[in-house]
Amino acid sequence: MSAADPSAQQGPKRAPPGTASRFGWVVAPVLVFGALVGVFAFALQSGDPSRLPSALIGKPAPATEFPALPGLVDAGRAVPGFASGELAGGNVSVVNFWASWCATCAEEQSLLVELKQRTGVALYGVNYKDDAVSARRFLGRYGNPFRAVGSDENGRAAIEWGVYGMPETFVVNGRGEIVFKHVGAVTPESLQTRLMPAIAQAQAAAAKPVPTR
Repeated sequence: MSAADPSAQQGPKRAPPGTASRFGWVVAPVLVFGALVGVFAFALQSGDPSRLPSALIGKPAPATEFPALPGLVDAGRAVPGFASGELAGGNVSVVNFWASWCATCAEEQSLLVELKQRTGVALYGVNYKDDAVSARRFLGRYGNPFRAVGSDENGRAAIEWGVYGMPETFVVNGRGEIVFKHVGAVTPESLQTRLMPAIAQAQAAAAKPVPTR
């Protein structure tokens, strides 16, 4: 009789120590990425890109500086650029990323003019990866509701703000914190049901007295 094969008497082989943890480190990022892709796909397929998430809600606006759009003049004065620190002056403001080559930006521009007229809120424009001549022509044709217009020629500031594409609009409270983000062009419906209520809510919160101890 031949000797029994020792390997046949052994139980199932166990994975080397640490294999499960290493496997988890590999799989976890894939699962997170897949979840984000699912959220993005849902937002795009639903026709409501404003549902795209933003990690900046409730946080201070990124520390960025936007140099003035060259040659832009309004009522005989040069329109200035701005820095994110100016958004923390106590009043609610709106920051809009736009470009002259963006067709939907042209569609929403009249609504931004209306927004300024109806709320009195200060609007700040960021011209994204654009030609200065085309940008000035755009504002001359569609209207300039902005208190200041800055340039983001290389798109680096837009990345800091988590911008997905043109146009995007942010509501910033008086402390310089982003409290609302609208992805895509502002429409009459979103102006009435989302953007203006977000501004009103931020203004109401700013008007509340700070509790004292």
